Amino acid sequence: MRSILMITISPVTHDLGAFKVRRALPSRQRTMVGPFIFVDQFGPAQLDLGSGMDVRPHPHINLATVTWLFEGAIDHRDSLGSFATIRPGQVNLMTAGRGIVHSERSPQAERDSGPKLYGMQTWLALPEAREEMDPAFEAVKDLPVVEDCGATATVIMGNLWGQRAPTTVYAETIYAEILLAAGGSLPIDADADERAVMLVGGEASVDGQPLVLYELTVLEPGVGMKLASQSGGRVILLGGEAIATKRHVWWNFVSSSRDRINQAKQDWNEGNFPKVPGDEKEWIPIPEKPNTVSYP
Repeated sequence: MRSILMITISPVTHDLGAFKVRRALPSRQRTMVGPFIFVDQFGPAQLDLGSGMDVRPHPHINLATVTWLFEGAIDHRDSLGSFATIRPGQVNLMTAGRGIVHSERSPQAERDSGPKLYGMQTWLALPEAREEMDPAFEAVKDLPVVEDCGATATVIMGNLWGQRAPTTVYAETIYAEILLAAGGSLPIDADADERAVMLVGGEASVDGQPLVLYELTVLEPGVGMKLASQSGGRVILLGGEAIATKRHVWWNFVSSSRDRINQAKQDWNEGNFPKVPGDEKEWIPIPEKPNTVSYP
């Protein structure tokens, strides 16, 4: 059987007590797939009554964050004054550019009923010419849905199966959630420079080769393939245009310049980033040893 895989990446799992976060990118095997430089999958988790997720205000530069939920809800606030409650079916795109600060917390209604958390957070490296662009935020709900052969796919970003999502892209990007019924299948086009899939629930295969739950499977470029499931599954497809210039990653900072990251560290320590309206009292300090560091 022809191999469909370039590489499979087992994520590093961070156990946060109430739920687990699995980080597939960046890794030793691979730092990027298309513009995606950071891939986190979290849950599924059911938190206790009265508890919730509380990610205090923290900074980003030179990237865009993409939050997508399968279950649950998250309140997003940022230093632009943006506020949005993220729910399944809505994609939140926060563009850091030259610098932004945001917080992510469970809504009170979720805390009262026992929050559920299940979804993805990914980061996109901005093209070098746009790394220092003005920060921005958008929440997009009207996303195209494709149905075929027992499969339902939501196009989160980019152009897939003849449908284009209205979500802003800075480099050619593909991103989709695919739900496969028992016996369902869907083609994976060969158009993107780089593509990867992650099985996040159930069971699925690509061209007959089984996917492993939560592993990021980077696909052979330039080859059309078929995603299928015998018993039903949920799969994330991501990728896009290969980024020519390598990126440095340190904590929440991504940049083509290591000096720029060092400047961002200093700016956060000295309080030079803007505050988050409505969430000004807390913040995450610079860590001595961050969980995510990648230098090209």
